[in-house]
Amino acid sequence: MYLLIPAAGVGKRMRSTRNKLLLEVRSQPIIAWTLKAAEAASTISWIGIIYQSADWTDLKKILADLKLTKPVELILGGSTRQESVYNGLQALPADAKQVLIHDGARCLVTPDLLNSCAQAIHHCPGLIAAVSVKDTIKIVDDNGIIQSTPDRRQLWAAQTPQGFDVKLLKQCHAEGVRLGWEVTDDAALFERCGIQVRIVEGEETNLKVTTPQDLAIAEFILNNRGL
Repeated sequence: MYLLIPAAGVGKRMRSTRNKLLLEVRSQPIIAWTLKAAEAASTISWIGIIYQSADWTDLKKILADLKLTKPVELILGGSTRQESVYNGLQALPADAKQVLIHDGARCLVTPDLLNSCAQAIHHCPGLIAAVSVKDTIKIVDDNGIIQSTPDRRQLWAAQTPQGFDVKLLKQCHAEGVRLGWEVTDDAALFERCGIQVRIVEGEETNLKVTTPQDLAIAEFILNNRGL
């Protein structure tokens, strides 16, 4: 299975002057933990890291230190996540039929979840890892007034990995460029193109490291795993 890791973000909410994926958790960069999970996932055979040019030197050093056994390619990203994934798709090997896309900031993903998604994508055109919502959700208007309370049994919090048929995803990205769509994940492109996307049960610990508080939570989880 081919894996693309978008890692070209800035991470403004982290209030850092550098790419947040280069910040450390348990003395290792966030992106290193993501890569270690990919290395340990038996289904992953190729890894593409979508990067920003300023991080080239740091990423090369991280890769040298990790000594991964799987081939890794660095792919220059765009100005948005959508553009970056588009670039990543163009850099996939010609024989890639399916691809997993996993945010580099979700450094707590387990090899088991990567394997589950890699196996499931062979049986559907698109999927996302997700967890059911436990809180009651309120829909509010611009004035902060509650308008409705949706049934939380139908609500799921999207995570990554997300998996797709490569040919279909390329077509959806091309359509997005043609029509000027701006989306926050690739599943939304499938949805707009009318292609079904299924849910694979995600992991409660598979959080996206976005704020300084998330760094502390990530360290706590990794400590509990004995890593």
